[in-house]
Amino acid sequence: MPLALLALAIGAFGIGTTEFVIMGLLPQVAGDFGVSIPTAGLLVTGYALGVVVGAPLMTVLGTKVSRKRMLMLLMGLFIAGNLLSAVAPAFAIMLIGRVIASLAHGAFFGIGSVVAAELVAPHKKAGAIAMMFTGLTVANVIGVPLGTLIGQHVGWRVTFAIVAALGVVGLAGIAKLVPEMPRPEGAHLRHELAAFKNAQVLLAMAITVLGFGGVFAAITYIAPMMTHIAGFADGSVTWLLVLFGLGMVGGNLVGGRFADRALMPMLYVSLGALALVLALFTLTAHSKIAAAVTIALIGALGFATVPPLQKRVLDQAHGAPTLASAVNIGAFNLGNALSAWLGGIVIAAGFGYTAPNWVGAALAAAALVLAFVSAALERRDGARSTVIASATPTGQQTPVHH
Repeated sequence: MPLALLALAIGAFGIGTTEFVIMGLLPQVAGDFGVSIPTAGLLVTGYALGVVVGAPLMTVLGTKVSRKRMLMLLMGLFIAGNLLSAVAPAFAIMLIGRVIASLAHGAFFGIGSVVAAELVAPHKKAGAIAMMFTGLTVANVIGVPLGTLIGQHVGWRVTFAIVAALGVVGLAGIAKLVPEMPRPEGAHLRHELAAFKNAQVLLAMAITVLGFGGVFAAITYIAPMMTHIAGFADGSVTWLLVLFGLGMVGGNLVGGRFADRALMPMLYVSLGALALVLALFTLTAHSKIAAAVTIALIGALGFATVPPLQKRVLDQAHGAPTLASAVNIGAFNLGNALSAWLGGIVIAAGFGYTAPNWVGAALAAAALVLAFVSAALERRDGARSTVIASATPTGQQTPVHH
């Protein structure tokens, strides 16, 4: 794998850290600014919405710029947002900093996926995408726990300053290691938008929303579920999230490896197993050991879908993949927001802290159904193309038996 992928992975590590570390620092931030925990929670919501909006917006704004230069500009935006968060004199300023940083997120992973795929041979594309996303998954194993620890003992402002420094390292790596890759000739915004007329692109994005939403339905409420149901101490939640992160790392790499060999079967297996494990989590949540194993499995199965889904969007939006790739990153965050909301509804309705697991299982099962629909449509279109291709030069068709 080329060294340029390491630079992209470092950028992904910084982005992954800043996205998730805030969850462990909400009490400190709320206390410093004198706001409630739910108000401080806007720093999470604001970031997620910023990703959804920023992914297409920043990609469209970058249509006139080379991909390398756009990646560098996005890392600059990321650095500025985190520095503003680190020095914010008021809560509103920190929220603005979070939104600025989030605007870089979707476009960075979207454009980065295209660049990663172009750096390697066609049969290694999903593996290259997975290598970049390894930075995001490792952030959950190392960056988030370490950032939370630093924030709790030294101050949350130091955490955000360190994340900004990570952005500087990522920016320098991209500047030095990523080759100049001019935009394809004739690629314009209308070509990028045309990708959304393709039903397969839209289906892949819907699978992303539902499949990854299934993961976050459970993980969003992991703290109350593990402390109230499994009987873990509050301090154990951090290490349970490390287990989740380790699962993500493994699942991401396995997903990338097998997606290059058999993309759709990889999706069937990972989504089907994810739906099953999430349903079982309603039972395993009552046992400490079983719950810990299940959390790691959810991370692994959830992230095993990321490289194949990102590659499927790139394949189906061939010729103009950049905007579709970035919007698909926004789809992951839309899934996060949707599932967290649905999980909150079933808890508020009195179904208990394990109820979001059923929501997650239903979402993953729905994603599996869409994957089968997508494959069926592809087979139908393939058969139709074969019939058309079988026509002779005189316009006569080879007889087709029904």
